[in-house]
Amino acid sequence: MQAKPVNELDPIKPLRPSNDKAEQILDGALKIFTTQGYAAASMDRIAKAAGVSKPTLYSYFQDKEGLFMALVQNLSQSCDPLFPHRPAIADVDLPPEVFLRQLADKALTGFAQNPALLTLIRLIIGESERFPTLAQSFVREIQKPMLENLAIYLGSQSQLHFPDPMVAARIFAGSLVHFLIVQKLMQGEDILPLESDRLADGLVALMMAAGKKPNV
Repeated sequence: MQAKPVNELDPIKPLRPSNDKAEQILDGALKIFTTQGYAAASMDRIAKAAGVSKPTLYSYFQDKEGLFMALVQNLSQSCDPLFPHRPAIADVDLPPEVFLRQLADKALTGFAQNPALLTLIRLIIGESERFPTLAQSFVREIQKPMLENLAIYLGSQSQLHFPDPMVAARIFAGSLVHFLIVQKLMQGEDILPLESDRLADGLVALMMAAGKKPNV
């Protein structure tokens, strides 16, 4: 069976109960985290903002860190086509120049148009020293699976010959993350102007050139 394009892959399986009450809790948590920060947020305040009792809140999310990560995962679904619960990325039947361009477009557009997710990532970075397990959970649950899937894809392509696909995956993803941090989180759009299409085109061209089989 022919694999689907990146934008048509099967829906992500939820990592939390999928119902109106869970959505209500996540909506309340988003308000508290984005207005008060991670440290000041409490399960009491989140329960009040969500309009649920504390026992109900704890029946869905056992602690603040788990709730925060569920919120990040929920918001990430719109802009991460390599989320860990998608089908094996090596089965995607697309040439690498098309796949990588779709991936770059999806990531850049999704994050840029998702201010709530950018705010939460800013919180993770800002609170990483005081709450290292929060930052480590983000790396473990979101970044690690994405990079592993991308490395699998790059290593499976006969057109590409990267000596270390994981390094190639981190270079590709890292370039996108650097762009988003500088342009969006650090308000650098006017200082270092660069269109996302230009970045995506250049990045894909570099990946394809770097992945060419060396002349023997």
